[in-house]
Amino acid sequence: MRCLVIKKPTEQINLIEFIKTVPYFDLIASCTSVFEAYEILQTQQVDLIFIDTDLSKISGMDFIKSLDDRPLFIFYSSDASLAIEGFNLNAIDFLLKPFSFDRFLKAANKALLHFTYKEKKLGYHNGKETPENHILSNDSILVKTEYQTLIIKLENILYIEGLKDYIKIYTTRHAKPIITLNSLKKLQQNLPRDKFSRVHKSYIVGLGHIKAINKTQVVINDKFIPIGESYKNIFLNRMEEWRI
Repeated sequence: MRCLVIKKPTEQINLIEFIKTVPYFDLIASCTSVFEAYEILQTQQVDLIFIDTDLSKISGMDFIKSLDDRPLFIFYSSDASLAIEGFNLNAIDFLLKPFSFDRFLKAANKALLHFTYKEKKLGYHNGKETPENHILSNDSILVKTEYQTLIIKLENILYIEGLKDYIKIYTTRHAKPIITLNSLKKLQQNLPRDKFSRVHKSYIVGLGHIKAINKTQVVINDKFIPIGESYKNIFLNRMEEWRI
């Protein structure tokens, strides 16, 4: 990822050294003027911007708002109250100064996830073989929640519940369900059929986590999930494939 840093003229930060440490980052420029930053964006490819919210002539927030075609961006600031506004602008992350390398690395990994997904979508629209979906190459699913993007391993998904425009993903690793804006139908199209099955208009189950099945229900952990009549035959045939 080609990175651009926009910082205050007098500020001495470890950010540049942090960027140079991450193998998937390439620092193309560090500037203190938004006008210089505009020029760089016009003449070079930039994938990710690290920008201070408190610049001398124009705030980092206003600079991002002025861009018609925005790269991914991460704000850093000494003012925690600006975090909500930053996320409302769809920032990848908001780093509160001073921040450690561990905290920076979390933001970097989130940026990489977004960049990877963005490239997959671009590949799909350009007619390449990579489809537009949320499944990553390591058998995981990319899920965007309110303030972050999570990687969930498919093998850890117990079941998924649909709630109109939202879905709840229940996993073995999270005490509470992960809620994301999506439709059950759309998600089903991107899940491997040998691992998941629709059993009801409101439920998809992880086949490997089923404890018991009766005529009307599937049991996963202590949850009794209804089997809808329109899904019953397909589901039971699927389970026949699993029978030893």
